Amino acid sequence: MLARAQRRLYGLSRLEDLRDLTFETFKPQGRVGIGPHEGRSLEEAYQRSRHYADRPHGWLLLQGGYGVGKTHLAAAVANQAVSAGVPTLFLTVPDLLDALRAGYSAEDATFEERFEQVRAARLLVLDDFGTQNATEWAREKLFQILNYRYINRLPTLITTNLSLEEIEPRIRSRIFDPELVDRVYLRAPDYRRSSSDTSQPELSSLDQHRHQTFGSFSFRQDEKLPAEQVRSLEEVFKAAQHFAEEPTGWMYLGGLHGSGKTHLAAAIANYSASQGLPVLFVVVPDLLDHLRATFNPNSAVSYDRRFDEIRNVGLLVLDDLGAQATTPWAREKLSQLLDHRYVTQLPTVITSAELDNKIDPKLWSRLEDTRLVLRKLIDAASYRGGTRKRSR
Repeated sequence: MLARAQRRLYGLSRLEDLRDLTFETFKPQGRVGIGPHEGRSLEEAYQRSRHYADRPHGWLLLQGGYGVGKTHLAAAVANQAVSAGVPTLFLTVPDLLDALRAGYSAEDATFEERFEQVRAARLLVLDDFGTQNATEWAREKLFQILNYRYINRLPTLITTNLSLEEIEPRIRSRIFDPELVDRVYLRAPDYRRSSSDTSQPELSSLDQHRHQTFGSFSFRQDEKLPAEQVRSLEEVFKAAQHFAEEPTGWMYLGGLHGSGKTHLAAAIANYSASQGLPVLFVVVPDLLDHLRATFNPNSAVSYDRRFDEIRNVGLLVLDDLGAQATTPWAREKLSQLLDHRYVTQLPTVITSAELDNKIDPKLWSRLEDTRLVLRKLIDAASYRGGTRKRSR
């Protein structure tokens, strides 16, 4: 009876096509050339997935961008479980929904029987959660499956590139329950890119700022700045250096136009890039233009792919926040982007010449969180000869 159930689940699964995706074939150090932070992320994901495969209790959630290794680890868990005799069902979410729809007309099983096979599987692995068509029927079936497994604490592994705010609230409350779910975030470049491709993201304008390093930063001794302004420059410079050496959390650099914010942000980006960390350095209005360009029918890249590239990059540097047009669309996109990086605590540097009360209140609430954000103000006049201090 057990063998028949295993064969039936294996027949529904994609595991025959993924039998080579095992822990032995996974590279926990990533491909040659990735940075140490990304390497540690992959190693942690590998170890936690192996631990789950050895003892599949509770839920495991693997989050990350395209091509970072989520499916490989999920398939490795499933393949190991099958080899240990655990009845396992591995499906992408679109395939799952197709299998359920087929149950309405299948001769070998009714819809109800197939639905029960899925929701009661000893181990269920749902790959690519979020890529399904979000019809009312699809949302309801997924909720029913996950709610049943949540109530009964059935082992479940889910992979997704969605951020917290993009998941339907009913499902979100279940897959983010820390008492049941172990969340792992993979921060790594796309495995599908050539291992010889060490370039930064194509949207990045960092190459235009390659001369702006810590070594070329000026403390403007020849301008005879007031002592408190010199101290401000020195303090922010040291903080930026420290952040570059260990880019964790966020750094917010405020100050007048021309006070040195962009130079220090670029210095952080250049140093991080030299250490192998993928860096996207972009002025906020340009970022929004890049997103809008994907709506062109001739665009070579989809909006979803472009947005995912931005929000999951190893280090994101947003220069000149507040210079963008404050349309509802622009506010929404920036909010989605920064909410994702806030929740996942991805390293982010933001510069702005705006007064605090000019920044969108929702975003400012993020920037006020001192647990994540290091806020520094360059309280010095503009390099261009201005003498007015920025109001605090």
